[in-house]
Amino acid sequence: MSYCSYQFSLTLLALLPLVSGHGYVAQVSIDGKDYYGNLPNANPVPSIVRQINDVSPVKGASNPYLNCGQDAQLASLVADANPSSQLQFWWKGGDGSNWPHNIGPIMTYMAQCVGTTCDQYNSTNAEWFKIEETGLQPGNLTWYQQNIMIGFPSNVTLPPTLAPGQYLIRHEIIALHLANEMGGAEFYPSCTQVNIQGDQSDVAPTSDEVTFPGGYSDNDPGIYDPTIFDTPVQYTFPGPSVVSFAAPASNTSSPTSSNPSSTTGTPAPSSTASGSGGGAQCQVSTAQAAFALHARQPRSVSRVMRRWLKSLTGSP
Repeated sequence: MSYCSYQFSLTLLALLPLVSGHGYVAQVSIDGKDYYGNLPNANPVPSIVRQINDVSPVKGASNPYLNCGQDAQLASLVADANPSSQLQFWWKGGDGSNWPHNIGPIMTYMAQCVGTTCDQYNSTNAEWFKIEETGLQPGNLTWYQQNIMIGFPSNVTLPPTLAPGQYLIRHEIIALHLANEMGGAEFYPSCTQVNIQGDQSDVAPTSDEVTFPGGYSDNDPGIYDPTIFDTPVQYTFPGPSVVSFAAPASNTSSPTSSNPSSTTGTPAPSSTASGSGGGAQCQVSTAQAAFALHARQPRSVSRVMRRWLKSLTGSP
């Protein structure tokens, strides 16, 4: 099977109901050292990733769980990191399979753990600044989130001049497959605890900081988007701008390495990652879309998805 055919197969699978229809960050790698998160609502083991109690998405921009995820609990460990450290976030579906969504942005924020260490820090009033945002691949047809769905990590570079100290890293996927309806966006935030070393001096200006909830509104263009299935996609990221001292933009969630081995914590569920061609852009052909549109479909396929397929074929 060709890579593009595989991509299209995944698109069709995205239309079907999945047990693993939601998910979480199962593993984080910092400069090649691997840390495992806890299964949601399981007995926790020491980790740097704050444990959530439910793989379901956070719904609504005013939801208090928009901060670090569903009822996120303090993690007991804080990992050392450096300026320009390379991080990888490995997302899993709720049943341990690959991440199930492929439409919407990936964004990463940081907040300093003020007055205490991050394993004791209550992030309710944390001031978050954005260090990266990743949306569409060249051509504005395929989201980089597609690479996470295939089984690859989201890659993030820490700012090279960020002042040392203890920080939370809030890594977030927003799934937009229901974003044509107000309140339909699905938020998946996850918080990781790190200690940045060095003697750098950059801090985010107050004008670039937001709280969660508070940083988004349900009617923001990048959260409520009636044209989300129109192609080419025109997308506006929600939230603040990326801080000026962030690392140069790079294509995150690209297939740069295989799933790393364990060094810390409990192993995450096994992955069936496959595919090739980092950031490869595959366009759904008219014939493929027409087949998907007119084939017998389960009742669970929404009118939104059918409209998207129609937009690809020009069908009435």
